[in-house]
Amino acid sequence: MSSNQNNPFKAMALTSGILSQLAGCTLVGIFFGRWLDNQFTTTPLFLILGLFLGLAAGTYGTILLVRKYTGEDQT
Repeated sequence: MSSNQNNPFKAMALTSGILSQLAGCTLVGIFFGRWLDNQFTTTPLFLILGLFLGLAAGTYGTILLVRKYTGEDQT
């Protein structure tokens, strides 16, 4: 095992990065969807779309973050 995987502070940083990616993107998607619903009076449509787009963006960001942390990032 390398020293990169034994450091508890790096593990905590990765965990908080994953949490902020997932929660932040989802919340931004929800709030933006609600705002669009208020603008166009289409009550649940953009909220649901914003939720799913936020979850997708958070998942994609999390995958990129974990790949970078583990060293599998080829770019």
